[in-house]
Amino acid sequence: MTDTTLSASSPEVAARGGRGPVGHAPGSVSGLAAAGDLAAVELTWRPYGHGQLVDHYEVYATERAGRPGSLPGSATLVGRTLYPHFTHLVGPEKRTRHYTVVAVVASGARTRPARSVPGTSKASVAAGRVVAQVGDFDHKGLEFALSPSGSARFSATFPEGVDYRYGTSMPGRDWSYLHPGPSDSWAGRKQHTFTLRFDLDAAPKEDLAFALWLIDAHASSAGTAELTLNDKPVRKLEFRNGATRGSLEGDATRYGSTLKPSYYEFPLAAGLFTAGENVLRLRKTTGSWIAYDALGVFAAK
Repeated sequence: MTDTTLSASSPEVAARGGRGPVGHAPGSVSGLAAAGDLAAVELTWRPYGHGQLVDHYEVYATERAGRPGSLPGSATLVGRTLYPHFTHLVGPEKRTRHYTVVAVVASGARTRPARSVPGTSKASVAAGRVVAQVGDFDHKGLEFALSPSGSARFSATFPEGVDYRYGTSMPGRDWSYLHPGPSDSWAGRKQHTFTLRFDLDAAPKEDLAFALWLIDAHASSAGTAELTLNDKPVRKLEFRNGATRGSLEGDATRYGSTLKPSYYEFPLAAGLFTAGENVLRLRKTTGSWIAYDALGVFAAK
């Protein structure tokens, strides 16, 4: 997956809706810091002052550190924010980028770029060798059935839940973007099970790993689910509450998105697997819906 980037014309022009440059605001953003997280880099900085009213901040990311004070090209713009913090969503691989921030004030004037800082994301187990996978680990759920807003058709489309075979089934037809819970009247107020089937030539000698990425969840009742593998209990998952927007939109990388992605990754003991068909089941036991980004089983490369 590539970094989340926004297309833009010349930054000076874009800042004023195409009216051309308006000079510079004094100083620059200070205190820029980057902290690596799973599939993301968290950026924070001090609010810009100098007696200026900030319209927004622009965040830039480059593969190499630029010259101090130099303005990166518009192609490296990864987002705009009203607040002195930003989450740069990246893929499952460990990534290092160099970040700088520009404040754009109410007049359209721009500050000098902040001194750049490096930020390195943490690698996901999904960067390993795929054993079985549904969807793409890209902070989007648009590839799934009924996405981005067709939850009303869930009961008619998946009356017995989801039953998906890796290598044969298709996300856009056979896996719902939302996994409802027993609190959801639109899905019958019952527990729903999503099943992933996959074949192995032989049982693994080493533990494998499970990754579940969500783009969002219900804001007050994300609830819990039980994960089993070949009818053996693996783990009870307690989901973090989201923003309740994932039932209507499916792209957490979109500028202005309020979706709240979350990640759940842990080992799967080798003894749980068998040669031939393996069956992974996720049963939503309490609460409301979760919205999928991707999930799968992985081995170390």
